[in-house]
Amino acid sequence: MFALKYQRKIPIGLWVIFFLFIIAMSVVISVSNGQANISFFDVIQILIHKISHGMFGDIKGLPMSSVNIIWFIRMPRILLAIFVGLGLALCGTVMQAVVQNPLADPYILGVSSGSSLGATFAILVGFGSSSIVSQFGLGIGAFMGAMIATIAVLTLSSIGGRMTSVKLVLSGSVVSSFLIAISNLVVYLAANSEGIKNVQFWLMGSLASASWSKLALVILPVLVVFVFFLTQSRVLNVMLLGDEAAITLGISLGRYRQLYMALTALVTGLLVANSGMIGFVGLIIPHIVRGLFGSDHKVILPLTAVCGALFMVWADLVSRVLIRDVELPIGIITAMIGAPLFIYIIVKKGYSFGS
Repeated sequence: MFALKYQRKIPIGLWVIFFLFIIAMSVVISVSNGQANISFFDVIQILIHKISHGMFGDIKGLPMSSVNIIWFIRMPRILLAIFVGLGLALCGTVMQAVVQNPLADPYILGVSSGSSLGATFAILVGFGSSSIVSQFGLGIGAFMGAMIATIAVLTLSSIGGRMTSVKLVLSGSVVSSFLIAISNLVVYLAANSEGIKNVQFWLMGSLASASWSKLALVILPVLVVFVFFLTQSRVLNVMLLGDEAAITLGISLGRYRQLYMALTALVTGLLVANSGMIGFVGLIIPHIVRGLFGSDHKVILPLTAVCGALFMVWADLVSRVLIRDVELPIGIITAMIGAPLFIYIIVKKGYSFGS
């Protein structure tokens, strides 16, 4: 009832605009805070100057160190946080519909474990360094790992007959456990101490490597997949009804499941390669949005995307300012916030998945 009242009173487009405004304000607040304190007014001047290519905004009296911190360090990082949050929340929403399971997300279904294994191997063999070739090597490793995990899950769930949501979840759990074991074995046997340190920090999630040159490789694929899924709301709604209902409507869910899993693997691989393992975003954000706005994917897909982006902006800010002179892995922050929220969702009597 709560969700229906909100849908009738306020159009979803206005909700999206509202959240975009909150994200814009959050970006300015986040850029202004960090280990180096820069005033809110100076941040506004720098952003206006850079965005307008020098036509507006006076930064002549500002230290170049402040300009460089804002534009070359914090802004790429925050923009990466926005699209990581958008992408993970989107993948979680789609996967939960694909397998008809409220616990599904890229981590549960093994996609992130595959990305982790591929990226871990790439880092330990030298692809995690700062050279241009190495940057592409890390992304390729994570993507290949995600695709291998996805193919393994799809193959396992198709053995013995038609693919079902239950078989997908079970196959994902098995593949995820197996790939995590291999990843731990690779780290345990590696002789590269510096690489092991990088892998450990990366496995807990980090946006510290963000740069303007890397953003295009993340933003473009995420936006393309996001726009595609906006056109798939009807099929995703049918998936919540189950395979029998889909057959009566003349829709073959098996083909769509394969396509959706492949696309979520692509997005997850790219995000894991650039931000490491960040949990709970794809799990809790879709639940929160469903609890407020219902389960129609035409509504919850755009709202989940903007809410995921907003969540990650604040999680990144907390990771940078919670402990002075220390940057916490962002995966720790999302887990500390996400776990209590998910417990609340579980015990809340008025919530049911797909209602």
